[in-house]
Amino acid sequence: MESLAIGSLRKPAAMIQYSGVVKPSSSLVLKHQACIFNKNRYMTFQQRHVNYHMAESFYKRSMLHGRPEKKFELDATSTNDSGSDAAHNTMNPMQTTVNFLDVLYRFIRPYAALGTALNVASMALLAVEKLSDFSPLFFVRLLQALVGSLLMQMYVTGFNQICDIELDKVNKPFLPLAAGDLSMRTAILVSSLSAIMSLSIAWITGSAPLLWCLVGWFLVGTAYSANVLPLLRWKRFPLTAALYMLMARVLMLPVGCYMHMKNSIHGRSSLLSRQTLFTFGILSMFSIAIIFFKDIPDIKGDQMHGIKSLASRLGQTRMFWSCIWVLEITYIVVAFVGATSSITWSKYVTILGHLTMASLLWMRAKSVDLKSKEDIQSMYMFLWQLFYAEYCLLPFLR
Repeated sequence: MESLAIGSLRKPAAMIQYSGVVKPSSSLVLKHQACIFNKNRYMTFQQRHVNYHMAESFYKRSMLHGRPEKKFELDATSTNDSGSDAAHNTMNPMQTTVNFLDVLYRFIRPYAALGTALNVASMALLAVEKLSDFSPLFFVRLLQALVGSLLMQMYVTGFNQICDIELDKVNKPFLPLAAGDLSMRTAILVSSLSAIMSLSIAWITGSAPLLWCLVGWFLVGTAYSANVLPLLRWKRFPLTAALYMLMARVLMLPVGCYMHMKNSIHGRSSLLSRQTLFTFGILSMFSIAIIFFKDIPDIKGDQMHGIKSLASRLGQTRMFWSCIWVLEITYIVVAFVGATSSITWSKYVTILGHLTMASLLWMRAKSVDLKSKEDIQSMYMFLWQLFYAEYCLLPFLR
């Protein structure tokens, strides 16, 4: 009985002995595990909470290409919070400056600015006749023409976006003014200052060709976009749109910069040489093709706003292949003319360079899906790349 009584005594619930090893009971194990789980879950929640706020803060401070919460304005001021982090306060002005420069970079339309810079450089090299022409004065004059032209380019593209803000919301919603990344007041201020500085540089240099070049570009660039008088807003009609491109990209900028550089090197200039006339003819064909091709992806927005572009009249397909054939014929003619050159290296560079670009253009055009706006826009940028290449080949025409 005693053994039965003893055997019937229950051991403490906390401990059960197995083979000399003392282990906690299953109920305590479950309670202990639940406690650990709750503790880990609480710590995980806290960590996620901290990580979320850290990530959110980092995103707001490091956002570069996203749309800012406020439009950029040059006179904007920031408020200081006494409880904010010192590193954040130090970083914020620098990040704001970087963001504004990014918006300004998109505002100037980089592909057009690069075309302007190559145009000026190409005309400067075209004016060179011998190696001794590369003097310090040559590079000073080149810098004057580059800075003045790029500032005028910023005015023209900026003024166009100011006048076309409603149109760009349909055709080019990625532009900073149409997207709301830049305020109208800042856009007007940047464009106005660019025009003033450009004309001031031309006036200070005392170069008559550079001055009339930039004044003329200012006038036709304003006439192309402005909609304040009946005879303005040249972009509404195919003939006046082409006239703007010819005057700006063929008559004003190349001729003015060529004469500016020629005067600085030799004290005189002549536009009646075979080389210069042929050069301006090539630029005319490229300018016509690009100004008409530009309207192909914008047909929908142009029709909504009553702009009677040649692309909206002829249709997408006919306008596309018309521009391609204009460039192909231009390449073939230039290759044949280059074959008549008496300078061997000029002959081979001109023939091989233009036949290669003609082949690349044809292959690229055949791969374009005309139903895709992205494909057409990509093809438009490819035409600008061919324009860049042509600027590089022009100095070899001798």
